[in-house]
Amino acid sequence: MAMATFLHRMMGATALDATTYEEVEADAASGTQALAVVILSAVAAGIGSRGFDVALSAIPVMTAIALFTWAAWALLTYQVGATLLPEATTDVDVNQLLRTLGFAAAPGMFRILGVIPSLSTPTFVLTSLWMLAAMVIAIRQALDYKSTARAVLVSVIGFGLTLISVAVLGMLFSTALE
Repeated sequence: MAMATFLHRMMGATALDATTYEEVEADAASGTQALAVVILSAVAAGIGSRGFDVALSAIPVMTAIALFTWAAWALLTYQVGATLLPEATTDVDVNQLLRTLGFAAAPGMFRILGVIPSLSTPTFVLTSLWMLAAMVIAIRQALDYKSTARAVLVSVIGFGLTLISVAVLGMLFSTALE
């Protein structure tokens, strides 16, 4: 039963079904499933990065970068959405948001197709946009927003702050490795 529920939730999240996100938000026991989605998505990104001529030995690093990026985005999104831009109806704890955002990473599993060099760029661009759409729905549902526009704003702000964080860390690490 648990595997069937997990697969059903992954398909619902990938299909951008708001009811699936509400179900995951309400189910405190779904945290492990959400973490599994994030890990599977990150591993798929790591493997898919091979299509960009990334060395086989770099797959764990690419996987770790994908995990870090998701975690940063999720935590920044929580701060922005729950603290800076809540609606009157917003009632969320960090675990609820992490569960919904975990399932929003489900489209990222398709990044494994990036291992095919001719599909690398389109796969990563399309899955990123798909995950962004899933994040918007996850944010709207978890933060109990009535406005999808507010969920888009929170997602974009969180994503922008994440990109800045990743860029700064990338510069720090590249300098340290030289």
